[in-house]
Amino acid sequence: MAILIDDPRWPAHGRLWSHLVSDSDLEELHAFARRHDLPPRSFDLDHYDVPDAAFDRLVAGGAEHVSGHELVRRLIASGLRVTARERRGR
Repeated sequence: MAILIDDPRWPAHGRLWSHLVSDSDLEELHAFARRHDLPPRSFDLDHYDVPDAAFDRLVAGGAEHVSGHELVRRLIASGLRVTARERRGR
């Protein structure tokens, strides 16, 4: 079981963002987010959106830094991935 974070490279709201996921369990992800003071509103169905300013703190706190490709690969393998189609409600 691991908490994974990708590079902060997704622009929005004047900053760059990372994704924080679990490779096995959403409760593990939520517990990690609570321990590191991530607001519940930053959760988006299968991941947390994390501002670049929090990246180093989360890695120091135990998140495993992986590439975006690796993060998605492991999220899909976990069975936790919410697809774009599911996000649209179809």
